[in-house]
Amino acid sequence: QVQLVESGGGSVQAGGSLRLSCAASGSTNSNYCMGWFRQAPGKEREGVAAVYIGTDSTFYADSVKGRFTISQDNAKNLVYLQMNSLKPEDTAMYLCAGRSCTWWNHRIYSFDVGRYNDWGQGTQVTVSS
Repeated sequence: QVQLVESGGGSVQAGGSLRLSCAASGSTNSNYCMGWFRQAPGKEREGVAAVYIGTDSTFYADSVKGRFTISQDNAKNLVYLQMNSLKPEDTAMYLCAGRSCTWWNHRIYSFDVGRYNDWGQGTQVTVSS
């Protein structure tokens, strides 16, 4: 099992930027996908961005396209979420998650919460207007 620890959350004003980091312990080098999810109070958990580790295959929710970028540093077992042009509606707890995946279907399940086995504790992001 892979352990995930997020960091980098905080409070910013609308239009600002934050970079979240997710540190993974354990093997994530083979057929492993990671995603960033967020959950606001009273709302369902939703996928924000996902990546197939070791490739340039990424996937974004429509609500963050053009503003958020997911990236990876495989040497350090880190996955990042760069968030620019933040909006108040981006306020949520952000969680990093991981799962085993295959190239043939990794996109289909990118934001399927039930497919992810490994979860971090989350980091809070608050955007004020």
